[in-house]
Amino acid sequence: MAERLERYEEQNIEELTAEKAKLETLVSTIADGAILMDADMQMVLVNPTARRLFGWDAKDLSGASALQQFPDAMRSKLAHPLCMAVSGAAENTEFRVNISEPIPRTLRVLLNTVLDQAKENVKGIAMTVQDITREVALNEAKSHFISNVSHELRTPLFNIKSFIETLHEYGEELSDGERREFLETANHETDRLTRLVNDVLDLSRLESSRRYRFDSVDVSQPIEQTLRTYQLNARDQQITLEHHIEPNLPGLRGNYDLLLQVFGNLVGNALKFTQAEGRVAIRAYRSPLKSSETIGEYIRIEVADTGVGIAHEDQEAIFDRFFRVENRVHTLEGTGLGLSIVKNIIEKHSSQVHLISEVGIGTTFWFDLAVYKPEEAEVADTPATIPAATEALTTVGTES
Repeated sequence: MAERLERYEEQNIEELTAEKAKLETLVSTIADGAILMDADMQMVLVNPTARRLFGWDAKDLSGASALQQFPDAMRSKLAHPLCMAVSGAAENTEFRVNISEPIPRTLRVLLNTVLDQAKENVKGIAMTVQDITREVALNEAKSHFISNVSHELRTPLFNIKSFIETLHEYGEELSDGERREFLETANHETDRLTRLVNDVLDLSRLESSRRYRFDSVDVSQPIEQTLRTYQLNARDQQITLEHHIEPNLPGLRGNYDLLLQVFGNLVGNALKFTQAEGRVAIRAYRSPLKSSETIGEYIRIEVADTGVGIAHEDQEAIFDRFFRVENRVHTLEGTGLGLSIVKNIIEKHSSQVHLISEVGIGTTFWFDLAVYKPEEAEVADTPATIPAATEALTTVGTES
């Protein structure tokens, strides 16, 4: 009997040890931070995610007082709920807190009391910590985007409604010239509204999980098509529109329609911000990109103008949604989505768009696209981008 009891005890210990190992493995691998404290608020178990969130990687936390280990912002927010949980006054508590160390984050904290088998006494506190920094940022960006879209839609709709109502109520009292002017303004605002809706739809489609087909594209074709589209506009503005394409360039890996949209947006912007007697040029040539991290051959494409230029403080935000340089002076209209669309399309092509600009001198946008290889996949999402070639910057925009 004694032998059987001993074997039974050993078996129970082995099973308990195995269960403990499973639990510790589970806790250590979950994506959220997990902290277990006893009834005296001392650390019993801290998983790697929690250590990383609070910068505890090198700390020995066994038996440490929990409150003393957290950042100040967390400590002040945590003290009352933790005391309530330990006293049994609250079984479940949830709150959100912003911390600035070791790095700024927004955290969602959940406290759950651990009771004994009789569910009468508190044995400890289980804390779950979720990093919701990205979630909060995305929600703010979504709210900002919706707010901007609503504002941009409201302006042309209000103008259209105002002019149509005036024509409806006072049309007989207006001269033919006034009626024609009102109709032209309403038509102009309708075109503006259409451009905004199309840009929003384009950006939404690019940021979705839609897959695009990539083939060999002769870069001269979308460039020449863009020039034909904007040639008359450039002539009316007395701006020289030209292109320089290196002979015998190989086909690049790309989507023709998306690249056509990139050239259209960049050339349209360049014409809008270039004064009479100015010049807008599209250039394509073998890229000087040299890096140990890049493999293969690339074609560099530039769209350069002799326009007003972009101030250094605006260059970081130029690709943000609805950001417009003209917002500072309110002289030119636009959706502020064109460069966001360009950025997304170039990222779809595994690259990045860069710019060099000087106020009063001009601006050059440039990017590198890989030469097409037949063995490459024809359909892709958004691959990793190629690194920027810092040493190549000096070769860009010298003609601007």
